[in-house]
Amino acid sequence: MSEIQRPGALYQQVAAAIREAILSGEYEPGAPLPSEAQLMARYQVSRPTVRNAVAALRAEGLIDVRHGKGSFVRSDSGPVAGISRYVGKTPAGHFVLYGVAAWQQTEEPSTYRTHATEATAHELELKVEDPLFGCDRLLVDPATGARAMHRTLIPFATAEAVPGLAEAPDAEPATVYAMLTKAGHTLWWSEAVQARMPLPDERTALRLPDATPVLHVSRVTCGTDDDALILEELRIGAGRAELTYRITADKEPSRRRTA
Repeated sequence: MSEIQRPGALYQQVAAAIREAILSGEYEPGAPLPSEAQLMARYQVSRPTVRNAVAALRAEGLIDVRHGKGSFVRSDSGPVAGISRYVGKTPAGHFVLYGVAAWQQTEEPSTYRTHATEATAHELELKVEDPLFGCDRLLVDPATGARAMHRTLIPFATAEAVPGLAEAPDAEPATVYAMLTKAGHTLWWSEAVQARMPLPDERTALRLPDATPVLHVSRVTCGTDDDALILEELRIGAGRAELTYRITADKEPSRRRTA
């Protein structure tokens, strides 16, 4: 029996004791925690106190709660989805994308008309409320089961200046790059990565465990005169994703983009 005697809210004391047991290795990654009844007996507390303690540890990301099975110590041993962010080009001049571009789509792309927010207007050098075409895709990696949300935002000004783009805002990114190039642009890309906690719809769509952040990747495609042409956003759970980049010593563009 390990009676709780430290100051502070009782559930916090129980959570601290269980946390110490996890970090000390008493409960190994992937192992189940004792049942509620066993924890109540061990710490001499009520069922609501145990449930609040478990909820606190779940919010910290130390444990997972599996419906009908109980609470388990979070394990980091699952497969990692390696995502190459490299943009390639074949000898014939066709663009080739790696990483999530090769993942399976779980449903048909969703296309719509929207407007620039403060964040996307900054990335695309537009005014807030400027019109955009949007296309959302939900993707899954067959090898690891990892899920990703991909969004393409195309300003009306870009779509109107590129033949066929306004009629096909749901085109794959490599196809959009080809259309931009055919319209006379020499392309280059700028990318920024941010880690943040997911929104509720992101947690649901990506099937993320509690306390798992997302990686939010923003890629701006720039063209002639370094104008921002389109914006792509990729969101994926940080717990099972690894982004990789090909870095070259190319000449720096005349204008440096900042996040």
